Amino acid sequence: MQALDKVISVIDRITELFGKLISWLVLYMVLMTFANVVMRYVFGISIIALYESVLYAFAISMTALAGWALMRDQHVRVDIFYGAMRPRGRALVNIAGTVFLLAPMLWVLWSRSIPYVERSWKLRETSNEVAGLDYLYVLKTFMLVFVALLAFQAVSFLLKNLRIAVLGHDPDAPLHPDEI
Repeated sequence: MQALDKVISVIDRITELFGKLISWLVLYMVLMTFANVVMRYVFGISIIALYESVLYAFAISMTALAGWALMRDQHVRVDIFYGAMRPRGRALVNIAGTVFLLAPMLWVLWSRSIPYVERSWKLRETSNEVAGLDYLYVLKTFMLVFVALLAFQAVSFLLKNLRIAVLGHDPDAPLHPDEI
């Protein structure tokens, strides 16, 4: 069990570090959006590359932070019975969702995105805007980053839920009398 805890801990620490690093893009988006608005409506200046950089930052943060959201249990659930379940039941739902829904989705996204990203890199694809950014191929690479980071964190998520399913409770959380 200690080896399992160590693997979970390492994955979670890496995800946390990466999540905190990428989350700084949110500040960048706020500041650059403010700058764009001021420049456009006060000075009458519009810089397409600056506007696109905000879009890039948004796309990067949404794709790169998916694993962090999974680790922090901030992902979307569409299960009306989940909240009323005991820890073992929730763990079994999480295991089934990871194995039968998340893993196949990640595989399809990975396998379908590789040719798309490869083609973009071969062409060194750029913005359709004349004054836009020249790095669309780098942005498209974040589809693969999304899959890799989410799959990496899904391993930790799966291991945590396997541990809960076996033990009947989360050893990291305090036990409540109604959950025994």
